[in-house]
Amino acid sequence: MGKPARERSLPENEAKAVARMLRISPQKLNLVASAIRGKKVSAALADLTFSRKRIAQDVKKTLESAIANAENNHDLDIDELVVAEAFVGKALVLKRWRARARGRVGRVMKPFSNLTIVVRQVEEEA
Repeated sequence: MGKPARERSLPENEAKAVARMLRISPQKLNLVASAIRGKKVSAALADLTFSRKRIAQDVKKTLESAIANAENNHDLDIDELVVAEAFVGKALVLKRWRARARGRVGRVMKPFSNLTIVVRQVEEEA
């Protein structure tokens, strides 16, 4: 019984991982995501390991999850994987208030982000 398996939304040579509700603004997260876009996964992991950005550890964890999905679920060779896509989306925004001078209030926005990483197996050119 159960539901029938739905078709894959990705081609056979791709795998993805999604991190939701990361506590950072999408603009800051996109700086780290654009640094790994298009690179081989080994180089991307090295960049994230030595990055000074706080969110780089969460991005690295998501990339490692995408690599594990490619290896275990889709039988792809991890030595030939490339970060095909790394894109950032908005999640919710916590709205907070801070007291300001003369009885006024200052608005403090605390945004969250979603991160999607897609890895693709590409054959090495000889």
